Amino acid sequence: MSETAKAGRRRGAAAGTKTLVIEQYRSGICCNVTHKRVLRSLGFRRMWQKVVRPDNQAVRGMVETIPHLVRIVEV
Repeated sequence: MSETAKAGRRRGAAAGTKTLVIEQYRSGICCNVTHKRVLRSLGFRRMWQKVVRPDNQAVRGMVETIPHLVRIVEV
């Protein structure tokens, strides 16, 4: 089973809702505290981690805040 499928099942994502797979590819060490808080609120704990989140305006806004740290992965 793929990592994204496991993450989606753990979070209880509904089958009919759209989801985003977001990957952290840069460290948040030298970033503003605000950027670090956004990383944590998205659920990131380590580099190269992938998380599955619902595709809504709130999540997209958080991703747009830190585009230099995360990217949306094509599924």
